[in-house]
Amino acid sequence: MSQTRPDVALSDLPRLKAPPGACDTHMHFYDARYPTARTAVLTPPDASVEEYRAVQRRVGLSRTVVVQPTTYGTDNRCTLEGIAALGLEVARGIAVVTDATTEGELEELTARGMRGARFHMLRGGAIPWGELDRIAAKVQGVGWHVQLQLDGRELPDREAQVRAWPGTIVIDHIGKFLEPVPVDHPAFLSLARLVESGRVWVKLSAMYEVSKAGRPLYEDVGRLAKALIRIAPERMLWASNWPHPGHAPQDEAVLLDTLLDWAPDEATRRRILVDNPAELYGF
Repeated sequence: MSQTRPDVALSDLPRLKAPPGACDTHMHFYDARYPTARTAVLTPPDASVEEYRAVQRRVGLSRTVVVQPTTYGTDNRCTLEGIAALGLEVARGIAVVTDATTEGELEELTARGMRGARFHMLRGGAIPWGELDRIAAKVQGVGWHVQLQLDGRELPDREAQVRAWPGTIVIDHIGKFLEPVPVDHPAFLSLARLVESGRVWVKLSAMYEVSKAGRPLYEDVGRLAKALIRIAPERMLWASNWPHPGHAPQDEAVLLDTLLDWAPDEATRRRILVDNPAELYGF
């Protein structure tokens, strides 16, 4: 089933011309051949490599990070298959592992393109908070980072725990404040402090999931994105969140074009789209 907006022709290109090596750092593949996990709350329609390649061509993206969706829990096979189909020259992945995952299993996942452990702490996530500290420590042995998604309004209560994790930490979706907050809100200030620590990166993505202002600029979430870019442009990432699970299909060109407003400087946009993901994911 196609994930392309039915009212947007593929000739409708973004205004932002993506530089060579531009990376989409967060998307998912779905395939009904793989069973839905017991913990999952969402089983989206199939979303294939062929469909995603059409998105890449239209928007001008050449590198991809495939993120294990909550639909499959700790069964990473669909994600691994997608990485292999795209090719390790241009694709990496984020896995879901447990504190029982062995070092040998982590090494095998690394060889197949995985570079991080996903912590999805909203409904449908497969790993409880009580395991995260052990997993964060364990994956350091293979050089992985951890990727955290939560309701950003919880950050003041979780900040100390996140700070205690070793290595690099990536926070999804501009903090994913399920109710958008102003830049002086305690929860956003918590995120800002984490970014200022030097070890925390942020994905500028999925603004449509929480914005009340809406397209094309998503100004309420955009204010947060702009503040984060000012703090640490060298640790910001962009992502499409294709195929937008649980939400109506989106126009990825519009999502990319938000960077024209959020990061008006071309050099900063190149950092976000090319240089930062190349450093983090090892392209």
